[in-house]
Amino acid sequence: MLADLSPLIAAATGWLTRAYPACGGALASALCEAQARQAVTVAAWLRYPTAMDAALVAMAGPGGAARLDWIVGADTPDTADTTRSVDGSEDDAWRTWVDEAVVSWAASLLTDERLAGLAVSALADGEHTTAAPVEFGRLRSPDEGDRRAAALLRHPDLLDPVASLHREELLGRLGTGQTLVA
Repeated sequence: MLADLSPLIAAATGWLTRAYPACGGALASALCEAQARQAVTVAAWLRYPTAMDAALVAMAGPGGAARLDWIVGADTPDTADTTRSVDGSEDDAWRTWVDEAVVSWAASLLTDERLAGLAVSALADGEHTTAAPVEFGRLRSPDEGDRRAAALLRHPDLLDPVASLHREELLGRLGTGQTLVA
């Protein structure tokens, strides 16, 4: 099942780590990417909870990153084309696999640990469970090193324009109210 959503997870993780890069060197980049990947994985598994959902998004495509780029101000003439990225490179076919709702949900999870905990708990009985339980520790309880590495990626004010796009849908999926949102 994870393989069905792998292109979407990789693309959404790539978009987040480019829009909100790590603060530091190679280790910080790896820690930042791990946190983004965990948040995106949880969001994707919640958004597409069944094999049928995953197959449908794989067939129809998730929509791309153009609106997200516009929201974060990366829609310059060089990057407004959906085949170009924030960094201006042209080898960006992956950008068509970015799912706006998944990125928005991941942004919400990265900025609210309580919501992240609820989201991870909501996965327990889903089709995405594996033989070995997945803890999503960097998402649910980041340590100080995680926080430093992903200072931009976890900054509530910076992520709010993206997180607020589909936060209500996430809260509805989790059966929670607004009181949990930081």
